[in-house]
Amino acid sequence: QAQLVESGGGLVQPGGSLRLSCAASGFTFSSYAMGWYRQAPGKERELVATINSAGGITNYAVSVKGRFTIFRDNAKNSVYLQMNSLKSEDTAVYYCKARGPMRNDYWGQGTQVTVSS
Repeated sequence: QAQLVESGGGLVQPGGSLRLSCAASGFTFSSYAMGWYRQAPGKERELVATINSAGGITNYAVSVKGRFTIFRDNAKNSVYLQMNSLKSEDTAVYYCKARGPMRNDYWGQGTQVTVSS
């Protein structure tokens, strides 16, 4: 019954910006930590950013630190990933993940981000 739906992906030029959204339903969103992961062609899925349930603690992969920002709006049951200064290496399918107090995980279906000139 739990569901995560990503949106906002697309084609963007190097140096451009994009904002991804993840809408949650079917569980108590405000009790769950959230994260964004990505998987590029031929590579393993990797962690991009995480945020705790209250939104006060964030963590980022070294490769995106200073360029990406994760934030959430618990009133809207949504988490976002603001991506700036995009590089071709950021091209991947981006996935939203929820982690509950008992370490149970829910995953979204993914949204494609392509950075190309």
